[in-house]
Amino acid sequence: MSRPATLNPLFASLETLEGIGPKAAKVLPGLGVNLPKDFLLLLPHSGIDRTRRGSVRDVVPPCVLTVEVTVVAHQPNRAKGKPYRVIVRDERLDFALVFFHARKDWLEKSLPIGERRLISGRIELFDGVSQMVHPDHILEPGEALAAFEPVYPLVAGLTQRQVQKAAAGALSRLPAVAEWIDAPLLQREGWPGWAAALALAHAPASALDLRPEAKARERLAYDELFAHQLTLALARAKARRAKGRSSHGTGALSAKVLKSLPYAMTGAQSRALAEIAQDMAAPLRMNRLLQGDVGAGKTLVAFLALVLAVEAGGQGAMMAPTEILARQHLEALAPLASAAGIRLELLTGRDKGRERAAKLKALAEGEIGILVGTHAVFQKDVEFADLRLAVVDEQHRFGVAQRMELGAKGAAADVLVMTATPIPRSLALAGYGDMDVSVLDEKPPGRKPIKTVMISDGRIEEVIARLARAMDEGRQAYWVCPLVEDSEVLDYASAEARFQGLRAELGERVGLVHGRMAPEEKDAAMARFVAGETRLLVATTVIEVGVNVPNASIMVIERAEIFGLAQLHQLRGRVGRGSAASTCLLMYQAPLQGASERRLSVIRDTEDGFRIAEEDLAMRGAGDLIGTAQSGLPRFRVADLERQAGLMAVAQTDARRLLADDPALESPRGQAARVLLWLLDQDRAIRLLTIG
Repeated sequence: MSRPATLNPLFASLETLEGIGPKAAKVLPGLGVNLPKDFLLLLPHSGIDRTRRGSVRDVVPPCVLTVEVTVVAHQPNRAKGKPYRVIVRDERLDFALVFFHARKDWLEKSLPIGERRLISGRIELFDGVSQMVHPDHILEPGEALAAFEPVYPLVAGLTQRQVQKAAAGALSRLPAVAEWIDAPLLQREGWPGWAAALALAHAPASALDLRPEAKARERLAYDELFAHQLTLALARAKARRAKGRSSHGTGALSAKVLKSLPYAMTGAQSRALAEIAQDMAAPLRMNRLLQGDVGAGKTLVAFLALVLAVEAGGQGAMMAPTEILARQHLEALAPLASAAGIRLELLTGRDKGRERAAKLKALAEGEIGILVGTHAVFQKDVEFADLRLAVVDEQHRFGVAQRMELGAKGAAADVLVMTATPIPRSLALAGYGDMDVSVLDEKPPGRKPIKTVMISDGRIEEVIARLARAMDEGRQAYWVCPLVEDSEVLDYASAEARFQGLRAELGERVGLVHGRMAPEEKDAAMARFVAGETRLLVATTVIEVGVNVPNASIMVIERAEIFGLAQLHQLRGRVGRGSAASTCLLMYQAPLQGASERRLSVIRDTEDGFRIAEEDLAMRGAGDLIGTAQSGLPRFRVADLERQAGLMAVAQTDARRLLADDPALESPRGQAARVLLWLLDQDRAIRLLTIG
């Protein structure tokens, strides 16, 4: 679909704008500006009050002053490096305008003696006398000067004047466009039309107009979120049009699994499983996110979904990010699989030669019902007889591209993604808006609350003595350290040194695992801990995700104040998995201040992962929360994910509803929405429309 011709002036080269030459055009991409249309959403971030005053006497320097003056005298100074002064008089006072390296002829022409001028700039006191160095504006009395001047973001090589001019030039090229926002919504929110919103956002009347809540800005933020959600909704619609396989479970095998469990499923687990079963039975491909807090029982739900695939006559695969986790899934699921009489196997990069060949043959012939593995499951030579469901664990290590790659394995396999990182709703919508979401928000019965205590590292000896007693009683514990090796610059206790110290005090019962060990060593150290041969495991954050040792009931986190909230929550979730009461000790280096104290207090006061995630978002911002590098989160120019979560939810509902009514965007509103997609660089979405 080609771009509407009316938009062409906004897609011309930057140098067609007044004030933008080759030099400026080179540095503008640093501001995210590649075409004239990009100036539309390059909004002022602050403003300068240029309200007219009668006299210097009406303000308190240093500040910006706008005042009409009469030019009284010129005082050139021929000495090198000395300033040129022009004495001016307002209603009540004389003061000086000061210029360095200015040309005399230019000054005499701009400020002729006896004439009146409107000047605006920063007024300061110098030796008790008012002066203005290099006024920002020198105008004829009749010329207009905005009472509030917008200030745009800049990069080196650009001036405010250039950006102001170029933005005005881009605004003058706006074509008349039809409204893409739903009429009742536009009316309810009291938003201006698109062109009016841009005009207002670029010409704020006061600081109030710069706030995200200002109607013009809110409308433009909504346009961005709506375009983004429309793209995700188109991707979702395309994925759903992709032919799936209808997998109907008989319930016979899952009944055996449920019967073998010592407890009943929670309401949240049953609800999520029903949503998954409904998707799998449909003839379209499932693309669902299963989101649950630490210990909410995601693995059981995912396993029952895999059993459903087997009941329907197909196969299932579960993929974990690391070998440790893949082995853990295997151990956790083996008793359930044997209860159902399903053959379960593990495939990792370590499988070689004959053993690997035998597994691949059994898989291709359909003898293996469920395969658990690392990304080795992706390799070219891995072929399934009939892959119906692929489950991916720990989503944030996986981008949209990998989701698609995995889906491609089974010609029409359903995809279920599990994440143990509770994601605030706004981010879930931004990052996974192409997926349907099931949330587990209840803990299985029998999970005891974890007592969380903050303790200063000055009391480390007490902590060690307490650990020694607990170990004598047969309990196990983790000790998490921040970094692997000693560094002069950072006084973080290293895992190596801490391990040596604890071993000296507590003996052979202390083990060590960290990220720099070879995988074999790491697995062996974990295995000794799981088997109970070591009672205390000193570790770096490699144990953050998914490690399951029910007997471990104490977690010590050293230098807890330098960890992020989500990490602390994940680490704490490694204990409290058995019948013993569990404790998490947040050991900090005093004095605790500001954000660090707030983080530790949040962890101490709640175990609700979703509340912790919302708090984390408020403290750190969206990019940091998921690690911007791999988060795949869109970069919005006006919209603020933290403060405008509600708008994102409205945008998603609206986008999905528009596509349900008008899948090819051919109605008048659909055509208008296509224009929005062009303006906001969502041409990928337009391609989805044309390929679709």
